Amino acid sequence: MQLPTEAVADTALIEVVRLTAPPSRSGRPFTGVPVGHWAAAEAESALTLIGSLPASTQHRCGFHPGWAARAYEATLTLALFEAQFCFSCHEVRLHGPAVPRRLATQFFDAEAPESRTLLDRFRAAAPA
Repeated sequence: MQLPTEAVADTALIEVVRLTAPPSRSGRPFTGVPVGHWAAAEAESALTLIGSLPASTQHRCGFHPGWAARAYEATLTLALFEAQFCFSCHEVRLHGPAVPRRLATQFFDAEAPESRTLLDRFRAAAPA
């Protein structure tokens, strides 16, 4: 999958978000509760893993993402982008000022080992 290259280079922290509520308006991102943070090498590793997700075709589920990775720059005031993952329909939607329109909606192979590893990392970030 493709991520906004400059934003990836500027990312200092990733906030892991458990998505729990639908968007307030059509075209807006889902909302949820931050459950963990990945910094430094862990954030870099997560972005590399996300970037390695193999492409797929769309599966129909209606897009009900469960997890998001929200990338912040070093001052932690600006969210560069947020990637929201639906492991049912194999869709990821990117939101934020660093996201070009062509990258906003992508499809990934949710059954691939890389995708399963990412889902495991999301789950591990959430408190038990």
